[in-house]
Amino acid sequence: MVSTRLAEVYPGTAAELCALDFDTPFQLLAATILSAQSTDTRVNLVTPALFAAYPDAAALARADPEHVEELIRTTGFFRAKTRSLIGMARAVEVRFGGVVPTELTDLVTMPGVGRKTGNVLRSVAFGLPGLPVDTHVLRLSRRLGLTPTELKDPVKVEHELDALLPPAEWGSFSLRLILHGRSICQARKPACGRCLLADICPSAGTFGG
Repeated sequence: MVSTRLAEVYPGTAAELCALDFDTPFQLLAATILSAQSTDTRVNLVTPALFAAYPDAAALARADPEHVEELIRTTGFFRAKTRSLIGMARAVEVRFGGVVPTELTDLVTMPGVGRKTGNVLRSVAFGLPGLPVDTHVLRLSRRLGLTPTELKDPVKVEHELDALLPPAEWGSFSLRLILHGRSICQARKPACGRCLLADICPSAGTFGG
């Protein structure tokens, strides 16, 4: 029921629900790395210049780190992100022939790419099963009673949520939780009074609003 209701308010596929701007899987991978500790809006302001300068893995793999740092500085942690971006690009170019891999086991071997980023790539860029778990997904899954309140490990939460839905719905469900977490079920002051899930949410009475 949670999934059905969220789909009514946040319709679309994972690709349509994703707030990051991209044209290719490589660009989405780079944008997702940049989104760590930043906002999608900020990333979307930075990536046009980054992708104009470095449109593919071959170009970024040979980039001057100082130039990349300047282009992405406003996303925060720009030095670490630059190392991840260039390292990722080199891995794509050298190990995967310039093509971003689709398997999660391959994706997570690249610099800056964890399970969350890998699942974003799979579900958004490739239309494959993948359920990214970020702080919003962790918070909402506990509040809605979809996972045990004591369960905080992202990988275990991912597997718990995977078991509740068909694989084809994993990516879109994750993004709907994220959108709902940003707009309604916020961390400090959830707007329970405006929530379409309030009547079935075991935590609604706790917060009011």
